[in-house]
Amino acid sequence: MATIMDKIASSQQNPSIDPVTLEVIRHAVTSITDQIDANITRTAFSPYIYEYKDYAVGITTASGELITTSTGGMPVFVADSVGMAVRDGLEIYGKDRLHPGDVLVCNHAAIQGQHLNNTVMYAPIFAGPGQAVLAGFFAINVHWIDIGGMSVGGISFRTTDIFMEGLQLRTVKLWSRGEPVEDIYRIIECNTRFPQELMGDIAAQLGGCVLGRNLVAALVNKYGVDTFNGAVQTMFDQSEAATREKIRAVPDGTYEAEAFLDNDGVTESPIPIKAKVIIHGDEMTIDYSEMAGQVPSCINSGPFGGGRTTARLAFKYLIARDEMANEGTYRPLKLILPEGTLLSAAPTAAMALYPMPFPTVIDVIIKSLEGVLPLQVTGAHFGTYSSFRLLGKRANGSTFSCNDSGHGGWGACATHDGAGPFRTMAHGDTRIIPVELQEALYPMRIEEFALREDSGGAGQFRGGMGFRKRYRILAPCELFLNFDRVECPPWGVRGGGTAKAGRVTVTKARGDPQVFYKAEGLLLDKGDIIVVETGGGGGYGHPGDRTIELLQRDLTRGYVSPQAAKRDYGVTVDSSGTVCR
Repeated sequence: MATIMDKIASSQQNPSIDPVTLEVIRHAVTSITDQIDANITRTAFSPYIYEYKDYAVGITTASGELITTSTGGMPVFVADSVGMAVRDGLEIYGKDRLHPGDVLVCNHAAIQGQHLNNTVMYAPIFAGPGQAVLAGFFAINVHWIDIGGMSVGGISFRTTDIFMEGLQLRTVKLWSRGEPVEDIYRIIECNTRFPQELMGDIAAQLGGCVLGRNLVAALVNKYGVDTFNGAVQTMFDQSEAATREKIRAVPDGTYEAEAFLDNDGVTESPIPIKAKVIIHGDEMTIDYSEMAGQVPSCINSGPFGGGRTTARLAFKYLIARDEMANEGTYRPLKLILPEGTLLSAAPTAAMALYPMPFPTVIDVIIKSLEGVLPLQVTGAHFGTYSSFRLLGKRANGSTFSCNDSGHGGWGACATHDGAGPFRTMAHGDTRIIPVELQEALYPMRIEEFALREDSGGAGQFRGGMGFRKRYRILAPCELFLNFDRVECPPWGVRGGGTAKAGRVTVTKARGDPQVFYKAEGLLLDKGDIIVVETGGGGGYGHPGDRTIELLQRDLTRGYVSPQAAKRDYGVTVDSSGTVCR
């Protein structure tokens, strides 16, 4: 990471900005996005937003270049979905037809390349004398909980094109010159099964856009448009220089790896995930030429929402982990992405479960550099979205849709055990929804919630842990599941062991337990039991190099069983629970 002195030296190359002002502006823009992030958590209506935090906040330049994002925002949004929406608005309206008080929305698959729930709302920031200068845009991408389509929430393996998945809005004005466009509000409200929750979330999103716009405008006016723009360009240049320096430390060459998904949810065929990383001087190219093609199921994504997003996420993790996510950070990253792949599907392709391949794609890119970046690579993480949803009716007749979060273990690295259970690398800080809230809102009881013993891969450093969660169903409902990477479980690196994959066991009130990985519309009755077990992360380094002290800790805390300790680490455990070589 560039030091403060490096940044001061860099800023001196731009005479329009002094180093102190530069740092004030740098931290101010991030602080504003974090403030709005917190506001949305406090004001949203649906648990998917205020607990799970499926959104991200960002600021762009007047031309749509990403300046910064909230530090806890969803990475799949941070990778520039906000910038894509803004650039589409500029193409449609031009700067001349954008005015103070305008607020726009976009979820169009041809632009975003993700499922239609992900809707960017953004407001132009005008500053200077008479608010005459377009200084940038304040944008928020929020997962709208339901926007029509054939299934509740728009998520279904049965969709075969984007038109079956809900309402598309290609950059329309929700507010115009400070007044709401009632027609657009009416269209949205009539295309959701949960109007109260969705319109409440939209109000929170709107409030964030308006306040964020005003705060950035005040910042620009305080220092002047030229100074603000000079600071932004300097930030871009510094981030670019830092990432180029990191790339130069990697030996030139072509590195590749591959894995696969079990299937696409419809057919039984595995889906190959292949990627190459090309290092040349101070540039990195990610080549998806051998990626699986577009599939008839709904796990496709468009080139910007899929190929570019996954490349940027892997690049950020490996090369730019200490840099802001801004336009300059990604300048040294190049992409080879032919049309028609799983990550560059046609705009009309089904995309309801677009992010399902992302964790595996990111894992594969990281694995490709195992031989040259041993201190940066990790074992694979649990690598699946582990989607789990219950749909049914409450006692009062209202519809409920409970989307639970399948957090799992992350891979170990060269210095410590894997983390977890967390969501995937594509999720960031999305959180586990509290058990108490689930029981209050939905007809279920959570009878167990614990770490899953022996789920992490063995190694000098052990992979992160998955969890085990037991639900008792209190009313008839339907179950949707999407677990993957069962046949390609999380691998270890540098001699580390493989982790356990996830699974779901359903025990009917009258019947034997059955294991499921994918399901849609599976009927459940009162008294049925569901046990969700998420996967762990792969290990790092040879298991024989793990210290006795760490093994003893794992045994004492219940992370590793005595049987696994003997099998994976070659040790025995005496009757007192003490580990012996």
